[in-house]
Amino acid sequence: MSEGSVAIAATELVAAMRAACDPATSESEAIVALREYGETIRRMEYQSIRLISALDRRGTFHQLGYRRTADAIADLLGWDRAVAHRRARVAADVISQHTPDGQPLPPKLQATAAGFEAAKVDLARVEVIATALHSGPASRVAPADWAVAEQQLAGYATAGARPAELRLLAQQLIGLLDQDGPDPDQPEGKPNSLRLIPRHEGGGLIRGELDAAGFATVATAIDALSTPQPEVRLGLDERQADALIDLCRFSLDHADLPDTGGERPHLNVTVPLAELESRARAALLDHGGILTPAQLRMLACDACVVPAVLGGVGQPLDLGRARRNPTAAVRRAVVIRDRCCAFPGCNRPPAWCDIHHVREWAKEHGETNPNNLTLLCRAHHRLCHQSGWQAQIRDGTPEFIPPKWIDPSQSPRRKPARQI
Repeated sequence: MSEGSVAIAATELVAAMRAACDPATSESEAIVALREYGETIRRMEYQSIRLISALDRRGTFHQLGYRRTADAIADLLGWDRAVAHRRARVAADVISQHTPDGQPLPPKLQATAAGFEAAKVDLARVEVIATALHSGPASRVAPADWAVAEQQLAGYATAGARPAELRLLAQQLIGLLDQDGPDPDQPEGKPNSLRLIPRHEGGGLIRGELDAAGFATVATAIDALSTPQPEVRLGLDERQADALIDLCRFSLDHADLPDTGGERPHLNVTVPLAELESRARAALLDHGGILTPAQLRMLACDACVVPAVLGGVGQPLDLGRARRNPTAAVRRAVVIRDRCCAFPGCNRPPAWCDIHHVREWAKEHGETNPNNLTLLCRAHHRLCHQSGWQAQIRDGTPEFIPPKWIDPSQSPRRKPARQI
């Protein structure tokens, strides 16, 4: 496939549509053109979902610094993230997948996938079916009945049921199959338990079991910080893990937690003298694990820094005083200007955001003042350190330069100006 072939085909489609608009074109010919356009769009929608699935299987976006395919799609195509997440979910539902050893697996929504591929069902209807069959009531339906429901909904969609009608039919059908609803009798559970299991190489596992009330509390807090729609592969797991980390970070920054050893809880990052002298290529955490340079720079953007310089055998040579970097006053100034995460399309509130140095504080000697700082949520902070996005402040407003694979011209993007 040659570069630009899709654009060439699109140009031909646009030319045909323009010709159909000519007054010299008969009404019947114009109507045929519009009908053919509808079928062409359905075929293009299916192929776009196939392409999303293919790129996801290759791990392309992960290699470019994105943890989730949907986030990369949103930035590449300028979609709302909710739309991108729905497209990623559809890709997982209607495109055949493969086992680790290469064996093909049928699509989860087989009848819907067949209608979609044949251009008899459009993307809007596919999304309605996928949303209905991933709902809580649908999860309680027996697998055989679930498969029958999927076939019936695909049949309604193929027969021409519009998305609103299809949504209502799906609710009614699933309601009939789940007449009992959730089981009201919950057996008495085990006592709440939680265990943190560190790994020798860093990181670790979390294992636990919660009663109904405790689980509901934790789930509610995590759901508030993560997109509820399931994602392709491990997207949902990753979103929930990020939400848990954000909750703990928020508590460390804002909650009235007990002191540990006579001081507020904090993270210690140990940097050996040799690494400090070579611009900190790596660092160690108290709980094990080695930070990469990108992770270390991101942590240094908005942290309580305690300089602890170690000699060759690990003895502390100098222990500086803890300081907030930036100060509370500087952070307030940045919050007043940015109001929330400054990345276009994100509205995560300031309490859940880091302060990001546009010019890096350690590597580029960037100053800690509002002209060099911007608010970024953890996900977009990570994005700016790992995926090629660059931040800058122009005319007092943060803006972001995408990597060339997203925008070859690398035109800066910023949020629209606010009137108040």
